[in-house]
Amino acid sequence: MAMGPASASSAIRLEGIHKHLSGRHVLDGVGFAVEQGDIFGCLGPNGAGKTTTIRIMLGLLRADAGTVTVTGRDPAEDAARARVGFLLEADGLYDDLSAWDNLDYYARLYGVRDPGGRIAEVLDGAGLADRGRDKVSAYSKGMRQRLAIARAVLHSPDVLILDEPTAGLDPGGQVEVRRMLQDLRERGTTVFLSSHNLDEMQRLCNRIVLIHGGRIRLYGDLESLAAGSGRRGAVIETSAPVPDEVLAALRQEAGVSADRDGAAVTVSGGASFEVPPVVAFLVQKGIRIEQVTKQQDSLEDLYVRIEAEARAGAAAGGAPGAGGRR
Repeated sequence: MAMGPASASSAIRLEGIHKHLSGRHVLDGVGFAVEQGDIFGCLGPNGAGKTTTIRIMLGLLRADAGTVTVTGRDPAEDAARARVGFLLEADGLYDDLSAWDNLDYYARLYGVRDPGGRIAEVLDGAGLADRGRDKVSAYSKGMRQRLAIARAVLHSPDVLILDEPTAGLDPGGQVEVRRMLQDLRERGTTVFLSSHNLDEMQRLCNRIVLIHGGRIRLYGDLESLAAGSGRRGAVIETSAPVPDEVLAALRQEAGVSADRDGAAVTVSGGASFEVPPVVAFLVQKGIRIEQVTKQQDSLEDLYVRIEAEARAGAAAGGAPGAGGRR
């Protein structure tokens, strides 16, 4: 995938990444950029190549072809690793040690200055200040995940890479982790987030990449992708049900789909659909507007459609190329 010259603002950059594992072409020309300050979402079904991509970004695997930089460096270099925090599927915590001792061990590995002060700071940020001396074996799943994220940011990294950080958490635990990630972004940390939780991704991420079959199918700014997906509309609530003749005129003259449900009209159109002309048309017909709510494709809508297209293309023997949609 042609990405153009490297940007000085790119925290992570992959270009033309190929990787074979066990005789299978796991990544086929994958390329994308994560900009500084992003919460960047990586989507895809099991086996799509997400975990392999993460391991290459962390320098744990080498790509067969292509280039990858993290904070402008080869991710296998110590200088790059010192600026990256990560959490993989297994949290890597030591159950028989307290939260404080877990963090102290990693603080010494990373050479953190004033480890006691920094440990107290990240425990407080994770909402664990009063449980820092408890053994990790006594922690709930949500507490473990918050502690693991605290460990990942202990050395104040520029980039945080997370693989399914809310998997297996109850709703309360998911909210707590989302709060931590939003706080980190506000402090300037770039977050790369791989997850199957589409609602979570929609809430947190400003940009996404969708990988299927080792290729990129969707990539870019989430809001722009949704707005340009071809499905746009609105729910227009009115003071009284819109007469049939007005609905018919709306369909014919404004060229939109329109359905009535009581004192509300749902209108929709293509990528060029705009709400104001529809509202103006109804007002001209003497309809009193109470409220207008815009609608567009959710991340789930985009995901389902792209996945269906990818499966259909594979079944037909002509899967889409790695460029995907931008």
